[in-house]
Amino acid sequence: CIERHQTGYSVHRKILDEGSVDEMAEKSESKTLLSEKVRKSVRCSGPRLKECLLRSVPLLSWLPRYPIRENALGDMISGISVGIMQLPQGMAYALLASVPPVFGLYSSFYPVLIYFIFGTSKHISIGTFAVISVMIGGVTERLAPDSDFMIWDNVTNSSNVDIISRDAERVRVATAVTFLAGIFQILLGLVKFGFVVTYLSEPLVRGYTTGAAIHVIVSQLKYTFGISPVRYSGPLSLIYTVLEMCYLIPETNIGTLVVSIVTIISLILTKELNAYLSKKIPVPIPVELLAVIIGTVVSWQVNLGEKYGVDVVGIIPSGFQPPVFPEVSLFGQVIGDAFALSVVGYGIAISLGRIFALKYGYKVDSNQELIALGLSNSFGGIFQCFAISCSMSRSMVQESTGGKTQVAGALSAIVILFIVLWIGALFEDLPKAVLAAIIYVNLHGMMKQFLDIPVLWKKNKVDAIWVATFILTVLLNPDIGLAASIGFAMLTVIFRTQLPTYSLLGQIPGTDIYRPLEDYNQVRQVPGILVFRSSATLYFANAEMYQDAVGKKSGIDIAKILSAKKKQEAKRERIEKENAKKAKKKGVNMEPEQKDIAFVELEAEPEPSHPRAIILDLSPVNFLDTVGVKANLYLQYSGVVDNLQTGGFFSDKVTNSCLFATIHDAVLYCQSARAQEEVMYCTSIKPTETHAF
Repeated sequence: CIERHQTGYSVHRKILDEGSVDEMAEKSESKTLLSEKVRKSVRCSGPRLKECLLRSVPLLSWLPRYPIRENALGDMISGISVGIMQLPQGMAYALLASVPPVFGLYSSFYPVLIYFIFGTSKHISIGTFAVISVMIGGVTERLAPDSDFMIWDNVTNSSNVDIISRDAERVRVATAVTFLAGIFQILLGLVKFGFVVTYLSEPLVRGYTTGAAIHVIVSQLKYTFGISPVRYSGPLSLIYTVLEMCYLIPETNIGTLVVSIVTIISLILTKELNAYLSKKIPVPIPVELLAVIIGTVVSWQVNLGEKYGVDVVGIIPSGFQPPVFPEVSLFGQVIGDAFALSVVGYGIAISLGRIFALKYGYKVDSNQELIALGLSNSFGGIFQCFAISCSMSRSMVQESTGGKTQVAGALSAIVILFIVLWIGALFEDLPKAVLAAIIYVNLHGMMKQFLDIPVLWKKNKVDAIWVATFILTVLLNPDIGLAASIGFAMLTVIFRTQLPTYSLLGQIPGTDIYRPLEDYNQVRQVPGILVFRSSATLYFANAEMYQDAVGKKSGIDIAKILSAKKKQEAKRERIEKENAKKAKKKGVNMEPEQKDIAFVELEAEPEPSHPRAIILDLSPVNFLDTVGVKANLYLQYSGVVDNLQTGGFFSDKVTNSCLFATIHDAVLYCQSARAQEEVMYCTSIKPTETHAF
């Protein structure tokens, strides 16, 4: 490396403009027609059909080559471990979705099997997820509030909620929004819209999930304290809910609170023990499962539900629900929520999937992931499931216990099948406070994301969009908060183009390298030549600021020059008209060559303090519109990318001869005698055209 840095080189060549470069490199002008692209995309052959089938159903490509000896044991242990975790998490996250706990078990079975067939990530654990569940809970409680199911109880002379009817309606709402979210994901996948996740930057996703976690925590406080607050919806609903909770704290059920505290402390201690023993035991202690079993046994023995008024899970029917197509009449009311669910669920799954793919050296197909998640949700919606994504905690367990392929996910679904068919009814006495405690403890990873703030602030203050996303999500709810956060992220991009760094470049002595004068002590400005660079692209939103910056850096009053040029142009046009009239009266025909000649009086000697030439370094510019072109008056271009070639975009006077391959080519050209002559001539060029100055 040291020898390479010490090696010198010398290059002798002509000054190259873009026209010369195109000629030397033999630039290809051939472009594939749209009709040819369409014809190629619909062309069908045996190999192409096979490739399409294997790409659409990845199971067919990897399962026949599944290495049983290497992967079977690890996948089996991992699948059983994840399936055991799915039981408490599925029931707990069903509470977030405001549906009976058994529907969380359904959501841990059908979608997992569908993803096993169509998914491309080998390590993520598909199933219920806290953020997705709380978003669904917002929809179900908005469209099926308790107030719509109040019935009069003649025994107690009070109004009570018809829980059976309410839960049935909420399940219908949840399945409708889940089915529609799946359809959105399938459509986005078919049109190759997997790149949409690029608009969900990592700081945005982490800020969003942290804000959603706050909603999750607040939504579970009623199970922790055993109170029944009024459900609020819309912006600021979380604030109103917290205030309502504070008002109802005196009504706390002590038995429920004790169960919550004991469970939370036990879970935290056991998880710390798990972390301590992680290298000593092959499989982590199933903390959540133990909490569910112990909580159920204690509740059954002590009769917490009847003696102390602790809210329990209740009836868990054995077996699965028959398939029912979601109510189409609800689609119009949940279409916005469904789209938000589709984007958030996909964003979380693909982000985690790419992390594992990078770690283990395989590729995750973003478009196929959209289709796989869409099929999981749409198919699951028909079988009474609510929307799913991947869980970070389960995915980490699946990886750490030896899971190497999607087989681990399929085995976890078999564990859930066994639970639903035979032992689900044993958990009817499980206190809901235990499930809420499981949710709290599983969110500790998201709470640690607050540590991102100081790191992001030091590295790049624009990435503090984390904070804005968090605040918007907390105040506006997860659905509206997501849209507002993406809008805010787009604004940061616009602001960056409107607040760029403007620099004058100088030459490092003895080299063809140019660097900002203000950043380097040994960089020297080329006499009589000003090299200007902007760190942002150039378009209508910042064109005027760009022009002002050029004037400020060069010390030239651009407005004054523009005014003089307009007067000069008007004078030129007036002289041409007068000459034409005189020629017509005298009956003299002007030669064709003379028609293109403008006899214009040039200005006096230019201001000595002004540079003889201004060169624009457009290497940071990735696109340029007509407004940007007009803002660049009488300027020499350098560092131009392919999409800035003339191609009919610039005026006829701005040809490839004005666009140089490097800054140094432009500088050498401006220093030549030919350039000096052109500089004087170009004082008569119209100000709306781009040229050398």
